[in-house]
Amino acid sequence: MADLAEALGANSGPIPSTNANDYVNDHIIEAQWAEKCGRQADTYFKLLTAIEPSKLRLTRLDDEIHEDFLACFNNMQLDVIRVTDLHAPEAKEMWRVFCMKYEGRIEDYNFGTLVRLDVSQEYSQENTILVPRVQFYSIEIARNRRGLNDCHYEAAQKAKAEAAS
Repeated sequence: MADLAEALGANSGPIPSTNANDYVNDHIIEAQWAEKCGRQADTYFKLLTAIEPSKLRLTRLDDEIHEDFLACFNNMQLDVIRVTDLHAPEAKEMWRVFCMKYEGRIEDYNFGTLVRLDVSQEYSQENTILVPRVQFYSIEIARNRRGLNDCHYEAAQKAKAEAAS
């Protein structure tokens, strides 16, 4: 039986660097990841226009996520999010602690997900920022409960009614 070092390939060459700067991103993986994020954003926006957002449930933990969000980020502006509320060093630490509460409880809780900065606008390159999935959930659950996404549902229903007339 081969020993552990041999099984792990330790005898097959130098040990790879642990310096992140020595690695490059694989453009194929990045493209697949971006495609998945885009599909998720499209699906979510279709939900906003098909179901009244205030009645939409995104997870089985919506109530808990919302309560935690209000306890931690009650003063956060949700209609137009300031990037500093998400990516400033002190904000990043608060969000990290918040997100870690959902590790193992929300599937892919830390998977990169696109959130719209301006709730009144659709997804676009200028209007999105990448956040962990549970951060997306917390922001969008709060927006939905405050009626901030209702404009998209109402516009879709109006367009549907006009098309039928």
